[in-house]
Amino acid sequence: MTDETDQRSGAQPRQTEKRAATPGRGVRPTAEPIEPAAPEAFGLVQAWYGDGKGKTTAALGMAFRAAGHGYRVHVLQFMKGGADSVEATRGEYNAIAQMPGLSYENSGHYGWHGLLDGSSDGEHAATAEAAFDRTRQLVEAAGEADLSGPLELDGEPEAGVHMLVLDEVLYAANRGLVDPGDLQALIEDRPDDLELVLTGGHERPAYLDGYVDLLSHVSADRHPFEADGQRARRGTEY
Repeated sequence: MTDETDQRSGAQPRQTEKRAATPGRGVRPTAEPIEPAAPEAFGLVQAWYGDGKGKTTAALGMAFRAAGHGYRVHVLQFMKGGADSVEATRGEYNAIAQMPGLSYENSGHYGWHGLLDGSSDGEHAATAEAAFDRTRQLVEAAGEADLSGPLELDGEPEAGVHMLVLDEVLYAANRGLVDPGDLQALIEDRPDDLELVLTGGHERPAYLDGYVDLLSHVSADRHPFEADGQRARRGTEY
């Protein structure tokens, strides 16, 4: 009898009341205007490595998600100064340029480190070192900013960011272009509220054990380049 009564008169109101107390409140997701805001629970270190495609893609997706909430995000790319195998135009740069609160910079040397493509390993090392010096500046600037409050969406990254993405920094560290010990020190010295996202490299970054909150391994079960010789394509790889 009670069940029938609940179904006729009480279940739906009670269910609605329960949903109203959840983060989603029973409302379907919609797009909203982007206004400066401050994250409530940032401060973790996330890292993505492995021989599979998708490390940078995952990091950029998270960067866009954070910027969509009005948080200030900056992407600093190591080891991606361009190469003969891909066009100079990058889809992600075009999209970032249109996104409030999201910015990027590229410090890589042209060509691929360790390959016979005419690029100098010494120049790769110099650009990686410069990128890490730039990383220190950005982390120090974040430490001087009030990350508990909103930041200007069009402000310079030197004014502070809520999330810093260091794309391919693990690739540089694995190849000895960045000292893993320096990366450990950077993580330890970062401000508490700064969300730090690291990507790159095929090998497991054992030097990050005890230093990261999330470590994701992207494994390639199949890759079109190895299987069919498929080169990088506009709109998927760049």
